[in-house]
Amino acid sequence: MSNRTLILGTRGSELALKQTEMVTAVLQAAHPGLNVERRIIQTSGDKRQDLRFSEFAGVAQVDKGIFIKELEIALESGEIDAAVHSLKDVPSDLAAGFDIAAVMPRAPIEDVLITRESCTLETLPQGARVGTSSVRRAAQLKWLRPDVQIVEIRGNVPTRVKKVLGEAPLDAVLLAAAGLIRLGLLSDGRIDIEGNTLQGLTLDPRAFLPAAGQGAIAIECRNQDDATRSLLRAINHAETETRVIAERDFLRLLGAGCQTPVGAHTWLKDGQLHMAVRVFNEANLAEKPIELENQAPDSLPRQLSTSLAEAYRSQAENS
Repeated sequence: MSNRTLILGTRGSELALKQTEMVTAVLQAAHPGLNVERRIIQTSGDKRQDLRFSEFAGVAQVDKGIFIKELEIALESGEIDAAVHSLKDVPSDLAAGFDIAAVMPRAPIEDVLITRESCTLETLPQGARVGTSSVRRAAQLKWLRPDVQIVEIRGNVPTRVKKVLGEAPLDAVLLAAAGLIRLGLLSDGRIDIEGNTLQGLTLDPRAFLPAAGQGAIAIECRNQDDATRSLLRAINHAETETRVIAERDFLRLLGAGCQTPVGAHTWLKDGQLHMAVRVFNEANLAEKPIELENQAPDSLPRQLSTSLAEAYRSQAENS
């Protein structure tokens, strides 16, 4: 293995670089002597920080992966051997020629409510201004608290955290726990950033459903590159893979994308894979979402996603 160099492509954000460091360490532990190089690739989503996700229609298709397209171009050209992604940013219907070869052990899947003072979703001030970059979070929050104002925010994790500070601060922001933890920002319900201490309330994932794949790091490669795929499969985490297959396959069957308001929560118990989903009507987010739950043997994640997709279609047609 000492003669092999593996080039990992990554976005340039602090979180993306941290996740690539994690992948590198695990790969080198699994393959002593493997040389791993990092190559930073700027994606459409990184280049156009001036745009809100809702404004990307004329620039790129959000649901087709504004955070992975350029990495896949680099993969296809051979500039990189594999790409490291936050799995929730990866379209459920992957482009031809590519494969998610491995996923890392999953971090906490929950969302976190960040405020200046201790607060819950129920005790947010009337008409509170809450920042998020996720239509799923926005839809669930408006469903639970119709009075709040949703403010779409962009930027890296620390930039979004700081939206509750400074001039005209937001009352709260919603972010994924995984990114906050990986960057060392969240500990014991507190977030320390630039001399400020903020409150970080971790939300119950059964009440506030996470995104499909949330908390998982994925490593993508060319599906015909057997040598690289073999290296990556050695670090694959089977339990995480089982869960995210079900979650992402449910999105695929619905024709949903990364920015579709769908929550999915999976868990394993006694050899069974359980999944709860919450699907909002994109055309009318004020409409009551469809909520479903089912289970299947943990060896059959796609059976579970198929049964839930069929139940969703039946309920949607009759509602």
